[in-house]
Amino acid sequence: MFDIDKLEVLSPAGDMERFRAALQYGADAVYLAGKSFGMRSSPNNFTFDELKTACDEAHKLGKKVYLTCNTLPTNSEIDGFEGFIKQAADCNIDAAIVNDIGVFSLIKKYVPDLELHVSTQAGIVNYCTANTFYNMGAKRVVLARELSLEDISEIRAKTPKDLDIECFVHGAMCVSFSGRCLLSQYLINRDANRGECAQPCRWKYYLMEEKRENEFYPIAEDENGAYILNAKDLCMIDHLDKLAEAGVTSFKIEGRAKSAYYVSVVTNAYRAATDILKSNPTDYKLPEWVKEEVFKVSHRKYCTGFYFGHPKDCQYYETSGYVRDYDVVAVVDSYADGKIFCTQRNRFFRGDELEILSPMTEPVKMIANEIINEQGESVESANKATMKFSMPFEHEIKPGSIIRKQL
Repeated sequence: MFDIDKLEVLSPAGDMERFRAALQYGADAVYLAGKSFGMRSSPNNFTFDELKTACDEAHKLGKKVYLTCNTLPTNSEIDGFEGFIKQAADCNIDAAIVNDIGVFSLIKKYVPDLELHVSTQAGIVNYCTANTFYNMGAKRVVLARELSLEDISEIRAKTPKDLDIECFVHGAMCVSFSGRCLLSQYLINRDANRGECAQPCRWKYYLMEEKRENEFYPIAEDENGAYILNAKDLCMIDHLDKLAEAGVTSFKIEGRAKSAYYVSVVTNAYRAATDILKSNPTDYKLPEWVKEEVFKVSHRKYCTGFYFGHPKDCQYYETSGYVRDYDVVAVVDSYADGKIFCTQRNRFFRGDELEILSPMTEPVKMIANEIINEQGESVESANKATMKFSMPFEHEIKPGSIIRKQL
């Protein structure tokens, strides 16, 4: 039997809004980046002042913050790493996630007491590599995404029990081995290994015969071309028990570039699923609402990756687009006198059927029978960006709750 107390829901954050959403909706720990050395350059990421604030807020709740230092730094960046990691450590981060073995050694030199997690990009696929990193001082390994449950079980059986195992359970997958991709760098000089991936694997491709310049042939039997490199998204919410039995202690959600809404909803679903697993580890069954939540965010078609052996259906050739069935229409600011007071996010109308998602609870439905603006007037719609309004509702709703509408 796995150790129930060690199971962790690990959520992503690209800025303070998403960080707070992750904490509010049930993450045990959050991973994020500073302004340098992180593998996602598109999110705002965190200044040192923000990082200190984030660590303080997390620690007050008994939660943790892991800092990504998982790029492959160039010669010109090495001299600046000492100051960066010392200042990050002064913010009281709980661990650093590293990929490059030189960065690993520098952290051991400059902040030897800082916990080290080895990134999935290190490509750990066997117990020998995991043990080597452990002997170097790693507390956790984030295993390569290409492993089966059987592979993970063997690694768990042949490594020290105090070495944590972390695996991705949800989110976008890379067509290349554990994110090691040169395609973006080759095509448009944006290096995926330095956090600048343009995701060319999501682009549409055609064939061109070398002697017939500018004659393009679709790699399909229709006129739409083919998304030959496009991977589906990973979703393992139905199988957390199997991951835990294999030895996984940290369930990692991908998505530091995703919205606060995405972080909230997916964290909420995996929090509920993990709590269900903890309460009944021998009979893991999810209620339908938990399963449905992961379909209420923008996502590609789902699959289970490599966990059940070599994937047969993890590529999606029809389109690179997302499935999106819900819009966030408002966020709840407060509740008083039988009304929810909100800030508008997208337009909706009186009479619309809405759904309220509060932290760590099942969503509830409501009808917008009345929309009242700041002047106390009943209006037909909430149609102005960030307008303040209220709606009658019989139950108290927590601040930070999300109100959404099916498209």
